[in-house]
Amino acid sequence: MHKVSIPQSVVERVIAHRGKEHVYEDIAPGKTALVVVDMQNAFLMPGVAHVLVKDGADIVPNINRLAAAVRETGGKVAWIKNAFDPESLAIWSVFHGMTGPERTQKRLAAMGTGTKGHELWPGLEVMPDDMIVGKDRYSAFLPGSSRLAEILRGHGIDTVIVTGTVTNVCCESTARDAMMSNFKTLMVTDANAAHTDEEHNASLISFYLSFGDIASTDQLIAWLKRNTNRRVAAE
Repeated sequence: MHKVSIPQSVVERVIAHRGKEHVYEDIAPGKTALVVVDMQNAFLMPGVAHVLVKDGADIVPNINRLAAAVRETGGKVAWIKNAFDPESLAIWSVFHGMTGPERTQKRLAAMGTGTKGHELWPGLEVMPDDMIVGKDRYSAFLPGSSRLAEILRGHGIDTVIVTGTVTNVCCESTARDAMMSNFKTLMVTDANAAHTDEEHNASLISFYLSFGDIASTDQLIAWLKRNTNRRVAAE
């Protein structure tokens, strides 16, 4: 698990700009979706992964806890599966050209649709009513990458909680584009995984300063339950 370190100076800048440390602590649970990004064998399973994230499996219990809390409080859970298939060589040629033919072939073998690497990590608690959404870019909210934004809006979702791997690549890209697609967006400090603590924290700090909110698993579960109880009491 990463050692999370958000400097107090960053928190103070957020408070100065927004008036409070956590702008989304009053999220409406019934309008909230947990978006779990790329928790696939291609990133987590030794011998299968093309890029192994060593801390990736450590966040699985927190993701499962968050998913259960979101469901229990009326929200939705979306599991995002990234795919690299032969057609991606043409539609995302710049990326493949940048990483070279050897890495491209390794990625295709590990993340092609129907491969072991494309499957979700077996420790994830996926329920029948959850959504499984495919994407073919880093961001699940980039137009043309997936139908996630359209699907979530169809369920009345206006708030997105982002977890998964890799923090500073697909997770941050997804979270930034979610905010720019007009969703209230949070990243979970202890339910995202990167290759190093430094990369993980840098990503969280950058997102927190300009794009949305960050919170721990315990904080988010407490907010969801508290806000659900407030709604019930008001009724």
